[in-house]
Amino acid sequence: MQVPPFDLTEQLQQLGDDLDTAVLQVLRSGQYIGGATTHTFETSFAAATGSAHAIGCNSGTDALVLALRGLGIGPGDEVITCSFSFFATAEAISAVGATPVFVDVEESSYLIDLDQVEAAITPATKALLPVHLFGRPVDMEQVMAIAAAHGLQVIEDCAQATGASWAGRPVGSWGDAGCFSFFPTKNLGAAGDGGAVTCRDDALAQRVRELAVHGMPRRYLHTNLGYNSRLDALQAAVLNVKLPHLESWVQRRGALAQTYRQQLGGLPNLRLPEAGPAGHSWNQFVVRVPNCPVSQTSCADQCSPAANSADFGLPESCCRDWLKQELQASGVSTIIYYPIPIHRQPAYAELGYGPGSLPITERLTAEVLSLPIFPELRPAQQQRVVEVVQALVKQPLAA
Repeated sequence: MQVPPFDLTEQLQQLGDDLDTAVLQVLRSGQYIGGATTHTFETSFAAATGSAHAIGCNSGTDALVLALRGLGIGPGDEVITCSFSFFATAEAISAVGATPVFVDVEESSYLIDLDQVEAAITPATKALLPVHLFGRPVDMEQVMAIAAAHGLQVIEDCAQATGASWAGRPVGSWGDAGCFSFFPTKNLGAAGDGGAVTCRDDALAQRVRELAVHGMPRRYLHTNLGYNSRLDALQAAVLNVKLPHLESWVQRRGALAQTYRQQLGGLPNLRLPEAGPAGHSWNQFVVRVPNCPVSQTSCADQCSPAANSADFGLPESCCRDWLKQELQASGVSTIIYYPIPIHRQPAYAELGYGPGSLPITERLTAEVLSLPIFPELRPAQQQRVVEVVQALVKQPLAA
């Protein structure tokens, strides 16, 4: 049995007729940019995220750029975020001319360590950019308290957390802006790239809308240098069909995560992600392999050398890499998020974050492995994952 990390086949079969109808309606309408289909999605998504406004755009990356620009963040400004995330989190900050400032993450949650944030605040700091990584929400009450105490703006990176919530309130509705991705593998995925900015402020919403269309408040009047970043009607049509299923899909992901936690809990040399407070949307189920899965001796005796760790001054990842290879050989595909943290990427070498500067982030990148999880994962497929992992991970966890 082959188990993919993510598969849309069954979802497309279930929704196929509705998707075909929605897409054909757009094709036959001739209105491919903007229009009623896009407006319907933006209105529905705003309601789903508890926001006054949702502005569709080309991608989750563009959503971050548009939100930062809309909030007036630019050259000379600093934005505090975490390095354990997809590159776009920091790339968007740099794209508007600002400087990303990285703090470490919590070992237990993988999320930005809010206790370190205040120490990183300087007179140049203008915003906090927390990442709801893997679908687990950051403590937004603490984030907003820090922001209020220092007069900072808050942009939530919700790319992996559509459908997640903190304290019963959807992510994307806490900060000044929320930024979402509709990449096909997300909890709510389009048929290509897509994104959205959510916010409660009318003026900010208008600025973001204008920036997404060449800085144009009305046709052929350009008051800012903007972008061509619009959510096209075909993608909106797909999202309109899928949005009503989001809640049930998130619930299914939660059930799959619970099964993994029950059946893999207590396994030696494997650390499971915390369930955390209610509101996790489980876009990924990311385990850690901190020690050799098959031996109490050094992993060099059992595992293949890591390919890239030494090149980037990172901890050795051969134990995790060995487990990934063995799972693949048994038909179970997994994904590593993320093998090289942002602060150690060559593109950010000039920022001066050397090896060991963010020790927890660097350790996690050498240990994390994402097991298959998606709403249509069949019980037999998940059981196969469990059985293979159980067979591979045998020895007591080293202290």
